[in-house]
Amino acid sequence: MTTTARGIDGLKALTGTDLGRTEWREITQDRVNTFADATDDHQWIHTDPEKAKEGPFGGPIAHGYLTLSLIIPLFGELLEIDGIAMSVNYGLEKVRFPSPVPVGARIRLHGAVGEVAEVKGNGVQMPLTFTVEVEGSAKPACVAEAVYRHYS
Repeated sequence: MTTTARGIDGLKALTGTDLGRTEWREITQDRVNTFADATDDHQWIHTDPEKAKEGPFGGPIAHGYLTLSLIIPLFGELLEIDGIAMSVNYGLEKVRFPSPVPVGARIRLHGAVGEVAEVKGNGVQMPLTFTVEVEGSAKPACVAEAVYRHYS
């Protein structure tokens, strides 16, 4: 279920909120190949399914940065913000990739809001902890601490 925040006060009220989890999304070989083309990262563990079967993961896996990049569209399933003039991705504090995402696996995003604080320019800084989960795996694929700024 999507949470909706209205304006700066609505964002402040989200401090400490668990935003829940998104729906599952399958990671296809086509998506992995498209990402490889976009980033010029054609390492065989991602793009050569036959060779990858003999590799350390038993098949092709998604790029870590592909997994990280999918936080953006998945985050849209968790939080909708109204009444804001501008939002910016301010950066990442920490990113880890504890386990791979095999091609064909399904992932989902869990999000939690940290302490939302005021910043200059009629805005707030909102830290979030994102966890990309892999269906059937005890370990997450990605844990990222992201920071967003929103301005009225």
